Amino acid sequence: MTDTSATDENKAAKSGGTDWWSEIKAIFWLILAVLAFHSFIAKPFYIPSESMMPTLLKGDRLVVSKFPYGWSWVSPSFHVLPPTDGRLFGSLPERGDIVIVTPPGQTSDYIKRVVGLPGDTIEMIDGHLIINGVPVRRVELPPAMIQIDDNIPCYPDEFGDHRVTGPDGQRYCRLPLYRETLPNGVSYTTIDMGYSEVDDFPKTAVPEEHVFLMGDNRDKSADSRVAAERQGLDGPVPYENIGGRAEFITFSLDGSSEYLNPVSWFTALRGGRAGDSLHPDEAATAQ
Repeated sequence: MTDTSATDENKAAKSGGTDWWSEIKAIFWLILAVLAFHSFIAKPFYIPSESMMPTLLKGDRLVVSKFPYGWSWVSPSFHVLPPTDGRLFGSLPERGDIVIVTPPGQTSDYIKRVVGLPGDTIEMIDGHLIINGVPVRRVELPPAMIQIDDNIPCYPDEFGDHRVTGPDGQRYCRLPLYRETLPNGVSYTTIDMGYSEVDDFPKTAVPEEHVFLMGDNRDKSADSRVAAERQGLDGPVPYENIGGRAEFITFSLDGSSEYLNPVSWFTALRGGRAGDSLHPDEAATAQ
């Protein structure tokens, strides 16, 4: 009995024609491999807002690893699984980790910093973070000078106009900075523009298997301090909603690139950001 499919493939090979079925199968397996890698190992992530400034700028591209906390229903590249409790090989983030999170009842991903773990009490008074009744150490730093571009236009807001001209003649966004050090010794830089309604947050207990998340740009972040109806995280978030840990920046774009202009893909690159680690620094004991 003759194998018809094999005969057809041999004919195609002999005639030099394209074996379309083999091409389709190869593309299918390639797509499946990419989706599996993104779902279980690591995936790229784009920063769409200013909520994590100055650590992350709008236009940053970074790598998020999926395995440090185990896997849950939010791990697949597309949130196609129904919400479920718990994680496979699960572990909790550490204080200071930058994570991606899917807000309860939503399918979009946010990126925030872990400041509270199960059993903690979290409170904010006049912009000062208080964990378990102890104010987090907070030191004022010289202002940030972030160059203005299409992704960071630095428009005047309720806190004033922050646009200045630097000694080099370039326009910068001048923003007040503070260095916070968490109880486990890790430190990071935050922006605090002045008093806003999220600067006061009532004492809240973090339940088991939940984390409390905040953005580094304290006055412009829809995080655990902000209600769900205002697009916030609405309090502590179940740890199965954590999709992964931010590892490092791959590259950053200033917003001036155009799809049909390949030259602009290179001229839009921000210098000095590629390769920056997103793991929080260990604060020196002397500090």
